[in-house]
Amino acid sequence: MFVLLRHLAKVRRSAALERGAPRSVAIRHVDAGSCNGCEHELGAATNPYYDLQRLGLSLTASPRHADVLLVTGPVTTRMRDALLIAYHAMPEPRLVAALGDCALGCGILGDPDQLSGPLEKILPISIRIPGCPPTPEAIAAHLIAGLDATRRARNAPVPG
Repeated sequence: MFVLLRHLAKVRRSAALERGAPRSVAIRHVDAGSCNGCEHELGAATNPYYDLQRLGLSLTASPRHADVLLVTGPVTTRMRDALLIAYHAMPEPRLVAALGDCALGCGILGDPDQLSGPLEKILPISIRIPGCPPTPEAIAAHLIAGLDATRRARNAPVPG
């Protein structure tokens, strides 16, 4: 097993895969009522070809271990409470990422009586990932850019 891992590390170095800045971010994904287009692209972003893990981004099953709550789809009335429970179960500091146009409140089809409104009226959105659906490259790029911007904002000196 060790020989295999050593060989894999050598292949990754020879392929010169971009690793990005060292970070460790756990992402909890919640489907709040999507068509599954964004889920397919998120799944593709975690496969070996795009490999979000090499950038330090991994999906977690528990909101208690998550740093980022990644929401897809328009928030339906039946998912609103579950979404809020997942958000409040996360440790501070917590971020919310809206993945796809539906989560951002753009061009939503469906019965308005079954929707709770735009995600930004329910939770504070830190990272916006537009697209219908966004590509795996766009998902990774927006997550990294949003995390870096948040890190810079938190480390900025307080005026006064």
